[in-house]
Amino acid sequence: MNAAGQERTAYINARLIDPARSLDVAGGVLVQGGRILDAGADLFGAGVPSGVKIVDCGGHCLAPGLIDIRVHLPQPAGVHRDMLATAGAAAAASGITSMVCLPDTDPPVDNLAVADSIARRARDAGSVKVYSYGTVTRKRGGAELAEFGTLKDAGVLAFTDGDRAVADARVMRRALSYAATFDALIVQHPEDPDLALGGCMNEGVVATRLGLAGIPAAAEVIIIERDLRLVELTGARYHVAHVSTAEAVNAIRTGRDRGIRVTCDTAPHYFMLNDDAVMDYRTFAKVSPPLRGDADRRAVIDGLCDGTIDIIASDHRPHNEDAKRQPFPLAADGVVGIETMLPLALELGREAGIPLADLLGRMTAAPARLMGLDQGQLAPGRPADFFVFDADAVWRIDVDSLRTASKNSPFDGFAARGRVLLTVVDGRAVHETPREGAGPRPR
Repeated sequence: MNAAGQERTAYINARLIDPARSLDVAGGVLVQGGRILDAGADLFGAGVPSGVKIVDCGGHCLAPGLIDIRVHLPQPAGVHRDMLATAGAAAAASGITSMVCLPDTDPPVDNLAVADSIARRARDAGSVKVYSYGTVTRKRGGAELAEFGTLKDAGVLAFTDGDRAVADARVMRRALSYAATFDALIVQHPEDPDLALGGCMNEGVVATRLGLAGIPAAAEVIIIERDLRLVELTGARYHVAHVSTAEAVNAIRTGRDRGIRVTCDTAPHYFMLNDDAVMDYRTFAKVSPPLRGDADRRAVIDGLCDGTIDIIASDHRPHNEDAKRQPFPLAADGVVGIETMLPLALELGREAGIPLADLLGRMTAAPARLMGLDQGQLAPGRPADFFVFDADAVWRIDVDSLRTASKNSPFDGFAARGRVLLTVVDGRAVHETPREGAGPRPR
């Protein structure tokens, strides 16, 4: 113990990967009082100072904790829905140290009382850090704007109507103008509701074969191209959620070339699956926006490779079995994604040749910058939020073993690589995988 009574902990023998500092070296991290004191190569070359607790990482990767910016956790949680506690445990076991939850709660996060309630529940749940969005419009009704200033002061990180597009151009312009006065971020669900009306999957050959009403890819890009014009008018910060089409990727790339302040994310199901996944009416692969054709899937991968797509998010949306085991048009949209985000992203990196540090940056430094969070890098003075993982561990996704209360995943049985061994939040271990051979070991 030091004079202040705060124990110092040295994490040694690690492969440090810090995308924010372009760091990928053998080294260590020194932690005290929930903060990083130092991190870097050969940090303990002269040995660990006496009185310091030692955790040997066994040569495995140590990276900033993942930040998942798209998590649906409706409240109040029903018996089949994820509670904050179970979602937090799943996140911790997956290397996620911060979650940003959508405001599509019951009631929605459109006023100070609800924002305070969610913040209190998140504190009580412990484990990982939980943040919230606020709604763009009251009750997500698409008309009257929410009180951005009050909600921002209450701690919400950005504004979105969740899985509903702000469809009215005049309302969206007002929202962007209002947000610009606070330098607040507007996040859009890019789907024109009129074009999507009645559709339940991607419009194309598969929909025709299944006899299902389709949602055209144009429904996505039409909203994005309109919004980019409005962003030019207002100078606001604008983010496109879960990009799924080639045209959307191209529109964002072109907008950025014009100097527009636009960022975007995608989710693993959009780069791992195409609309063939819903053959045989597989409702566990029903998502919003829908899975697209393979050309769109490849365009999303290209967007990740060239940096057009900034962030990978889980788009975690838990549902009970009854909500999914319905006729396809009636089944709920969404998959659980917290526990599969990292292994699927690592698989993408291997297949597409994306360097590990670059890939991790889409889930650490980039979301931290977007949301204005202090975490997301291994630097002195930053929160001690990080995780240790074996990048080469081979395993198979088993939905029955998921920690989330709901099991609606289309990835059951998928081969995966990368296993989280240890997750640390504010210097405190919130998850440790039982050791089988080499792994992080206290000394």
